[in-house]
Amino acid sequence: MITSTLRRVLLVAKHASFQSRCCVASSRVQYSTVYDSNEKTFDKILIANRGEIACRVMKTCKKMGIKTVAVHSDVDASAVHVKMADEAVCVGPAPTNKSYLNMDAIMDAIRKTGSQAVHPGYGFLSENKEFAKRLAAEDVVFIGPDTHAIHAMGDKIESKLLAKAANVNVIPGFDGVVEVSYTVNMVVLATTFCKEGFRLSSQEAASSFGDDRLLIEKFVDNPRHIEIQVLADKHGNALWLNERECSIQRRNQKVVEEAPSTFLDPETRRAMGEQAVQLAKAVQYSSAGTVEFLVDSNKNFYFLEMNTRLQVEHPITECITGLDLVQQMIRVAKGFPLLHKQEDIPINGWAIESRVYAEDPYKSFGLPSIGRLSQYQEPINLPKVRVDSGIQEGSDISIYYDPMISKLVTYGATRAEALQRMEAALDNYVIRGVTHNIPLLREIITHPRFISGDITTNFLPEEYPEGFKGHQLTSEGRRELVATAAALYVSAQLRSQRFLGNLSGEWNLASALLPVTINRTPRFKVRVLSQLVSTLSAHMPEKVPEDTSSILRSPMPGSVVAVSVKPGDVVAEGQEICVIEAMKMQNSLIAAKAAKVRPMDTPPLH
Repeated sequence: MITSTLRRVLLVAKHASFQSRCCVASSRVQYSTVYDSNEKTFDKILIANRGEIACRVMKTCKKMGIKTVAVHSDVDASAVHVKMADEAVCVGPAPTNKSYLNMDAIMDAIRKTGSQAVHPGYGFLSENKEFAKRLAAEDVVFIGPDTHAIHAMGDKIESKLLAKAANVNVIPGFDGVVEVSYTVNMVVLATTFCKEGFRLSSQEAASSFGDDRLLIEKFVDNPRHIEIQVLADKHGNALWLNERECSIQRRNQKVVEEAPSTFLDPETRRAMGEQAVQLAKAVQYSSAGTVEFLVDSNKNFYFLEMNTRLQVEHPITECITGLDLVQQMIRVAKGFPLLHKQEDIPINGWAIESRVYAEDPYKSFGLPSIGRLSQYQEPINLPKVRVDSGIQEGSDISIYYDPMISKLVTYGATRAEALQRMEAALDNYVIRGVTHNIPLLREIITHPRFISGDITTNFLPEEYPEGFKGHQLTSEGRRELVATAAALYVSAQLRSQRFLGNLSGEWNLASALLPVTINRTPRFKVRVLSQLVSTLSAHMPEKVPEDTSSILRSPMPGSVVAVSVKPGDVVAEGQEICVIEAMKMQNSLIAAKAAKVRPMDTPPLH
């Protein structure tokens, strides 16, 4: 007879495919930077952002003795960044164009609170030159570069021409605006694919940046995406703070980053750093910024773009250099010169960042998931682990904003040590209520190819050509899992036979996470289903696969931004029906077969 305890554990094996459901992180990073209380900067800074980056900026402001102001949409009224700030102002409803991109409302918040400076974080208005101009017109300091640099680097065509003039390696390509179908580096793409990619890319660019122009360049086969962190002041000083390896990507968005790169030798690192500084000086850059490069298998590197803001993955640079980049940005914005010379910038140890998202990794390596975090525990008890997050248990992940839950960072004296700590941190992270990408992150950082450093931007599609299917247990792993279930069952039975307070074993059966050691070797964490879930699971009918050939279903919640057909149209297999936008992504939904579009109120034919 299988009792409830044993059934609960076996259900984990059936439904979870032994995917890690947990991860943990702590903010124990130590900066070598000294926070000089006698160095006067600003009394009050408004952070024109939300979530983890707003919280990240506030932490440094507090260390510097600066009061902070949060802005928020109405649905973010109880968000962590709002609670962390000294003051908070609502700037509109949930849609970003009515709140976090609402310049008029944010300018009113600045006047209302008497903020002297604004830190834009990343995204939203961080690279908007009009916003920077409006701040300057009211004598409010923009904590970032001036409008000239934002404009010069924000236009990808102009930035490429400026880079070429500054003797920075650039990818050969067309310097004008792309308006027709094309061929890339002798790689001929199907006409339909070209047109679809061109149109969707144009639409996403227009939606996110207000500019639908596209730049086309030479195709670089199996490239690495490696970027250089730069830091410059208003006195002509500029530094490069080493590189970040960002090649693990899905849909051209970074998933795992590390610093330094396993691929660069000192000569290539120096050459890339010097060219990044050349570009920064060419546009009179002053603040923290990032120059991104594509690097081929022969270590030829080419300028990709410059991000004139704080980068998402900046924590790993902070780990290996000891510099607080937010503090440096605030100092530079106030007019102070840099405190360091190039020879002062070290590479101390190794740091890795995993972007933890509310995403389903089994759908295109991560389609957004929405919901409420019913249980959330960060692994703050582990050494040399840092988490930058802006959520807590009970927080909602909505369709309106980026689905990032946190940035999980581990640090070690060596890459192997940093990877071991990342594996432990991912295994100890508890997230319930939304689907998350931790199973994929764990598979990446334990993959032999990743461990060897043999990676490119094609890593995910090459290693998982049929998509990510989860961790596949070996026969030994399955035996160990069954043995663990049996041990849990015995533990529960023995405990029920003891008097209160006289418990057997070290397992806490009320915990969301149970560590397992087999033959003195830590093996895996077991996620225990609640009694209610276990009971109800026994009554769940088997889901019959649905025939979706005659219907159209969005893979994620979102907004319909375009409808390409009308009732009565005859559509071909593969023809676009509509476009869905959610969390900064656009997805084209296509017909599964040739059919005729019927009105919504017309019953389907059988």
